[in-house]
Amino acid sequence: MAEIETRRSRSSQVVGLLLSLMICFAAGGVGALATTQGLDSWYDTLDKPTWNPPNWIFGPVWTTLYCLMGVAVWWIWRVGEWKKVKPAITIFIVQLVLNSVWSLLFFGLQNPGAALIEIVVLWLTIVATTVLFFRRSVFAGGLMVPYLLWVSFASLLNFMIWNLNRV
Repeated sequence: MAEIETRRSRSSQVVGLLLSLMICFAAGGVGALATTQGLDSWYDTLDKPTWNPPNWIFGPVWTTLYCLMGVAVWWIWRVGEWKKVKPAITIFIVQLVLNSVWSLLFFGLQNPGAALIEIVVLWLTIVATTVLFFRRSVFAGGLMVPYLLWVSFASLLNFMIWNLNRV
């Protein structure tokens, strides 16, 4: 679908962008709280595949992804009438909540099995969000692709960790 010229004022666009970024980083903050509590103890004791990334990589990757997500949802909001973009933004919010819930399940509750089930649902909502974003804007949809790829990788990693540590 062709990009639509925005009718929103410049100031409302700036506020919208800042709000979109803040919401995404707030969701990331919730996940980070659960993650940092589990990283220094429980997570280090788990058996992991040899291709498990070093712990330091997760912060920069997630910071980048939350930034891309914030810009993507803002772009969708700014280029469409609310009635038309509401479904895409709603599913985006659902996947953002599920994103935080995964960290709480995996690290907070130390339950890779429950997190594995949840990440499948998360992945499906990211696919749905990305498709809906692409229908409104190739740019916004494209911004979601790295996130989809990373969560695909994280899903496989979650499965491997669960499988290696089953009792």
